[in-house]
Amino acid sequence: MTWHAIDTWIVMIGILAAVSCALLGNFLVLRKMSMMGDAISHAVLPGLAIAFLITGARASLTMFIGAALVGVLTAVFTQWVSRFGKVDEGASMGIVFTTLFALGLLLIVQAADHVDLDASCVLYGAIELTPLDVVWRPQLFSVVWAVPRAVIVLTSVCVVNCLFVVLFFKELRISSFDSELATTMGINANLIHYMLMTLVAITTVAAFEAVGSIIVIAMLIVPAATAHLLTDRLDMMVIISVILAAITAVLGHVSAILLPGWLGFDPSVVDATSTSGMMAVMAGLIFAAVLFCAPRHGILIKKFGQLEVIADSENTIA
Repeated sequence: MTWHAIDTWIVMIGILAAVSCALLGNFLVLRKMSMMGDAISHAVLPGLAIAFLITGARASLTMFIGAALVGVLTAVFTQWVSRFGKVDEGASMGIVFTTLFALGLLLIVQAADHVDLDASCVLYGAIELTPLDVVWRPQLFSVVWAVPRAVIVLTSVCVVNCLFVVLFFKELRISSFDSELATTMGINANLIHYMLMTLVAITTVAAFEAVGSIIVIAMLIVPAATAHLLTDRLDMMVIISVILAAITAVLGHVSAILLPGWLGFDPSVVDATSTSGMMAVMAGLIFAAVLFCAPRHGILIKKFGQLEVIADSENTIA
């Protein structure tokens, strides 16, 4: 395996995207709102397309703002449909995000007639190309570093998410488990909810270019769900999910490099895998391993525990 400087940037971007998503994903899992990340990641499409159709340019800031606004509106519309339409929250998510996603695809097709806006890139991301978009060249120890724009954006988002979790950890914990108790304690549960949804939307948009709208849901949910199987403490759950997210990004890129050779392809000729896709695969494999082997909640541990109970009861009877 040959490792180049661009591979280091790809791994760094993958880690930043995965960690940014995992920090917030813990609270989506606890709130039983895993589909909200999926809804927002799909619903940002019309924001991207509308921003382009209005401005006529693919300026990153404009499209970022448009997508983030639509992401926040997705959370607001979901709550509104659930409350006033008297339907289940899961159903309201499905109604809102499928409608906005379909609208986004139609707008992207319209925009694609004027610019090379690739729908597959929107869905699956292009993390391998993000290191080529260099916006900063600092000089350190007589060496010029070409820093990609994705690194700067995702670092900023990661820091903001980390500060949000640290500063509002108590409020997030109480409102995630019991919103009514949070209200009686003087915590504005609705404000915390919309702050969380806003950051989920911003994080989704920031990771959008690197991992795409489909893969981002894996980074939001799978590391947090895996960590939930390993611990019952929220603080440890957050830490474990962040570690697993970073490991997933590294293993995803390494496997994307090695897998074509294992399958008999020439990696220099055939682009058989993508890093974002392999990140999702690695996250799923890690989850599957933990699901079976977790110390307390693993399937095998529970099965062996039941067998031991049965054996003890038979010995007692005998």
